Amino acid sequence: MKCPFCGYLESKVVDSRPTDEGSTIRRRRECINCSKRFTTYEKIEHLPLFIIKKDGRREVFDSNKIMAGLLKACEKRPVAIKDLEGLVGDVEKTLYNSLEQEITSETIGQMVMERLKELDEVAYVRFASVYRQFKDINTFMKELEKLLNEE
Repeated sequence: MKCPFCGYLESKVVDSRPTDEGSTIRRRRECINCSKRFTTYEKIEHLPLFIIKKDGRREVFDSNKIMAGLLKACEKRPVAIKDLEGLVGDVEKTLYNSLEQEITSETIGQMVMERLKELDEVAYVRFASVYRQFKDINTFMKELEKLLNEE
């Protein structure tokens, strides 16, 4: 690792500890040449994951988009941000663990809706109404009836 102070190419690791729930390792290093210390972070590099949209376009996966949709669906609902972050983290982990490089937006939407239904049914219906693009009140009522029949 190149020293940011003197540019020397060798350093020794003084301390290592995990951060971000184990997905990143923080390392304190000391330059062998100038003895100054600096910090580096090591994390797993993910291959890009592409989402195939309904219209056939492809774009790079962005978990922030899922979070934005969930925040809208959960507006004025008693759902903790920590629960939403956990939901997004679970979906993201499942997607990367699938080892697929391209996944349809429909698959992601289904995954989000399944988990959201467990957190808050009102937020689930809100999210589903946008995601499934309910065309009229009858489609909306069918989804509500399906939800009621499951209970």
